[in-house]
Formats: sequence, structure tokens, C-alpha cells
Amino acid sequence: MRITISIADDHPMIRDGLQNILPHYPNIVLKGSYKNGTTLLAGLEHYLPDVLLLDIQMPDLTGDELTPILLKKYPGLKILVLTNFESALYANNMFKRGAHGYLLKTAENITLISAIEKVYRGEQFVEERMQEKIRQMNIRDKNASFSKSTLTPRESEILQLLVNGYTAPQIAETCFLSLRTVVNYRTSIMLKLDVNNTAMLVKKALTMGLAE
Repeated sequence: MRITISIADDHPMIRDGLQNILPHYPNIVLKGSYKNGTTLLAGLEHYLPDVLLLDIQMPDLTGDELTPILLKKYPGLKILVLTNFESALYANNMFKRGAHGYLLKTAENITLISAIEKVYRGEQFVEERMQEKIRQMNIRDKNASFSKSTLTPRESEILQLLVNGYTAPQIAETCFLSLRTVVNYRTSIMLKLDVNNTAMLVKKALTMGLAE
């Protein structure tokens, strides 16, 4: 199995490091090294690798901008993100845009080779610690979505006012409600979000994206 790869990264150390690593793995052949998105797009016109190692942060075109452009033009290209961003948000964003793998630059050489081989076979690659981060983020997003669906429009309105620092009497005056009604709404919201006081309520609402 011979796999051709190219790399797009604005750091010479990363590009040079890869050139030093690959001779130890004869089944992986580097065919193209690019310092930015512009040179990458030009280079792929002449040679298309099996797998592209793509940095997210580059000076002209970012990895998330390039990925959909590349896959539209070269649908068979496999893209393995190689990045310093240990972020589930970044990883999810790149996968949504069509990337096939997400690998941190701190990974061991053997992990890099394994990632290249797995992506080449059409499988998705994510390191274990990133898998857990993504899983936790997806759980938070799911919980936030569920909470939004269980809050009534009036509860959502009152929650936002609480986050904005309004007291119960101020909310009652603003929404033309009795103080008792506002207190009942607040209690209902706390029960749904599983918190015990207003401070915890505000923190959880902001964390889950239920208010701004």
C-alpha cells in the first residue's frame, strides 16, 4: 500500500519535520509541501495526493475555508487536519465541512502514520482525548437543545431577564405579571434546569446557550 500525501502548513518546522519522519515509513510518500492556501490550490492543479495534511490557521486562506473548496473540486481527496487547536468546537466544524480526520501536532509519529492510513481507507480518525472532548460537547449541545424545547416562550423571556440582572419585582413590572407569578416561573425554570438558586441558573443558562 503506497499512500501519497501533501502538507499545507505555514510553519517550516512542521513541513521539514514531516520530511524527516517519512523516510522511516516507505509506504508514505510526500508529494507536495505548501506554505499557504494559495500555493496549495496552485500545486494541486499539477499533482493530487491521496491524503492532504491541512493546517487550520494559515495566513491567507484558513483550513475551514479551504476544505469545502477542495472537496468540491476534488471529491476523492482525503483531508486530515493537522493542528495545534485541541478544541472540540474546531474539530466538529472541520468534520462538518468534510474533513476526514483531526490530529494534533503533538501526536506521536506512529499516531500520525496510523491517522494517514486510516483516512486513506476512508475511515474517520480522531485521537482518543479529542473523541472524549467531542462527546462531552455533543452532550452539552443535546442538553441545551432539550432545555430550549422544554422552556415555554414566557419562561425563556424571564430567563433572559434574570440573566440580564433583573430582580423578580422588576420582571413583574416589565412583563405586567404579579410577583407571585414571576416567582412561580422562576421556580419552574430552576426545576427544568436542575439548579438551586438564581446565580447557578444564570451560569447554566449562559453555559448552555439558553440566554445571552
